[in-house]
Amino acid sequence: MTDQKNWTKSSWNQYTALQQPNWPDQEKYNAVIEELSTLPPLVFAGEIRDLKAMLAKASKGEAFLLQGGDCSEEFSRCTAPNIRESLKVLLQMAVILTYAGNKPVVKVGRIAGQYAKPRSSDTEIIDGVELPSYRGDMANSIEPELESRIPDPRRLLKGYNMSAATLNLLRAFTRGGFSSLHRVHAWNQEFVKQSPMGRSYERLATQISHALKFMETIGISTDMPQLKQAQFFTSHEALFLGYEEALTREDSVDGGWYDCSAHMLWIGDRTRQLDGAHIEFLRGVNNPLGMKVGPKHNIDEILSIVDRLNPDNEPGRITLITRFGDGEVEKHLPGLLRAVKKSGHHILWSCDPMHANTFKADSGHKTRDFEKILSELRCFFEIHWSEGTIPGGVHFELTGNDVTECIGGARHLTDDQLGQRYLTTCDPRLNAEQSLEMAFQIADMIRTS
Repeated sequence: MTDQKNWTKSSWNQYTALQQPNWPDQEKYNAVIEELSTLPPLVFAGEIRDLKAMLAKASKGEAFLLQGGDCSEEFSRCTAPNIRESLKVLLQMAVILTYAGNKPVVKVGRIAGQYAKPRSSDTEIIDGVELPSYRGDMANSIEPELESRIPDPRRLLKGYNMSAATLNLLRAFTRGGFSSLHRVHAWNQEFVKQSPMGRSYERLATQISHALKFMETIGISTDMPQLKQAQFFTSHEALFLGYEEALTREDSVDGGWYDCSAHMLWIGDRTRQLDGAHIEFLRGVNNPLGMKVGPKHNIDEILSIVDRLNPDNEPGRITLITRFGDGEVEKHLPGLLRAVKKSGHHILWSCDPMHANTFKADSGHKTRDFEKILSELRCFFEIHWSEGTIPGGVHFELTGNDVTECIGGARHLTDDQLGQRYLTTCDPRLNAEQSLEMAFQIADMIRTS
């Protein structure tokens, strides 16, 4: 259990909370938080405990964490087709990793709550005009107008409702037959099918179909939950603490507190101050927690934060998500691994190869290079093998849609093609084809582990 000494779900208010919107009407904000606190939980404590147990296995090398989804969800894109395509590509990646990598995969989406966005400044300049920064759809609108940029607490309620709708559809898809391995061919999208990766996936899907048919031929039923359903969990960055507090509930089974806004929460580089409000809040909830670690980290501080968040050294509680950038991994990861290993902490190590590999292309688009993403992943695995530690997961920003936001990959997407379908309002994402290619590459690395 977590350290709940001198902790309540509102004790974070006594600490400095960074990255919070400047709500102009505190009375309206308080009323919204009060309403949120009376609404049903989005996820349940038992599901959260199930995920933590799976992550504990991944920390020992007995499973592998696949975490992915949009950089920042948008209310306007909370539609059945978009949710389906995001789930579909994660299911495809999980099948590749499981079948080709010979390891169970824990599937966690950046979905159903990733509506808040950290920023480096409270304001930004657009066309010569200073405006409040866009902090995600749960705070304000991306429209570059003053009225749209003023934080509106009613958006917190809309974020809750959008998350509830998304979860409802995800549960239907994962438990109602859509995620059945009998439909493994149907997950392949038309724009991917004719690509090199689509054809590789089709060959793998055919092997799975043959295996299922063989089981049925010899009298083994394939009408079982393991083959017809998928366990799928949600995650987001725990950023707006009032919202997170409102959805934190005491469980009637074990008496512990759980943030029921998502199964897994993570804390970013900008908000992981040891004496800050985010650490204070998260130390008391029993969810599995991720923590981003960038190149400017201090090893002693990281160890102190892990101590604070996981005083009982519970496996599955803490996932450290490294995000150093291609060319920087060799400089930062070995020392961090050695220090954590020496401390005896049970850690699940995951790699986010996206964030530190972002750059501005000549076309003016913010983008990422597929080869640099892959290079950071390879270094992550190789350093773990060298240090005798376990590379236990990956963390991607991706979409199931046919976007052109990251250069490279099997189709060799170039800078001058980025404008064709550049749809993100935040950071560039891998498209479905690039995601499948990445999954095949990771499967080879897992198999080598």
